[in-house]
Amino acid sequence: MSDQRVNLLDLSPEDLKEFCVSIGEKPFRAQQFLKWIYQWGVTDFAQMTNIKKELRERLPTLAYIKAPDIIAEHKSADGTIKWALDLGDGQVVETVLIPEDDRSTLCISTQVGCPIKCSFCRTGASGFNRNLKVHEIIGQVFAAASRVGFCENREHKPISNVVMMGMGEPLLNVTNVLKVTEILLSDFAFGLSKRRVTISTSGIAPIIEKLAGKVDVALALSLHAANDELRDELVPINKKYKIAEVLTAVKHYLAASNANCGRVTIEYVLLDHVNDSTDDAHALAALLKDVPCKINLIPFNPHDGAGYQRPSNSRIDRFYKVLFNYGFTVITRTTRGDDIAAACGQLAGQVKNKIRAQTV
Repeated sequence: MSDQRVNLLDLSPEDLKEFCVSIGEKPFRAQQFLKWIYQWGVTDFAQMTNIKKELRERLPTLAYIKAPDIIAEHKSADGTIKWALDLGDGQVVETVLIPEDDRSTLCISTQVGCPIKCSFCRTGASGFNRNLKVHEIIGQVFAAASRVGFCENREHKPISNVVMMGMGEPLLNVTNVLKVTEILLSDFAFGLSKRRVTISTSGIAPIIEKLAGKVDVALALSLHAANDELRDELVPINKKYKIAEVLTAVKHYLAASNANCGRVTIEYVLLDHVNDSTDDAHALAALLKDVPCKINLIPFNPHDGAGYQRPSNSRIDRFYKVLFNYGFTVITRTTRGDDIAAACGQLAGQVKNKIRAQTV
């Protein structure tokens, strides 16, 4: 017989209120559950001491609290940590914690594998199986917090930033991603600032349009090319949603957002002698001249079978200087975790029973 109980990690704050009402409790109980789970890391109802005893005893028959299990941990020489999490059905996803002096950023996955199949990305090459459920996404944050600490101290959170830049395309799992976002932002849960939660997308234009005014977190666009011909090759979803359509949707999102401070983050992986010439940089500047943005340049992180190389430092520097001289805010991202295959584009996990993903 299947377990009919509810995993509370699958419930957004609003869902949790509805659950409480459905079992004959007041909606405020949801706030208590959120604090116990996400601020103190408690999964045993018996330990939730400000909840009446009768309810504590009844809850195990109605619900449970379970995140995916960490089955492997790898630590980089630079302090980056990569965890592999078992989803219980033969699938494994990866999440990465990147500690810095002023922040600690957790990069989480939203799908098992990725259907976008960017030509330079190891995740896409691993195939695609399915969307992650809410508890499988927020469970990555919960599992990481169980290792590095929860957020009882509101001023010094062990996980200060969460970016949906791991395995998968977040906007192809948008319903679950939005519920996760609500948990991350809730003052009764992780309580992150909306500027410290980032959704990264390859450019699913209709979904970006639908999100404008409905959710307000930071937005990052994986662009990687300044023209449709090259982007069709590097980011195949571009064949469906061309650059102009995507940038129009992004500007509509920005117009309704406070989290982005008026700017989208443009992610641009630099591939040696593919998209990294000074001509490419001038073309990118022309493309983005009317798009409020900051640009993250990401030197390619090599992996087996990629067919691309990392540009030389001199080519990276020349590309950077062209954009800088146009007045753009440009950051060349420091590679982190590449010695444990945790750098951007290197996550693979374990994807079984591959199926074809449906795009909007």
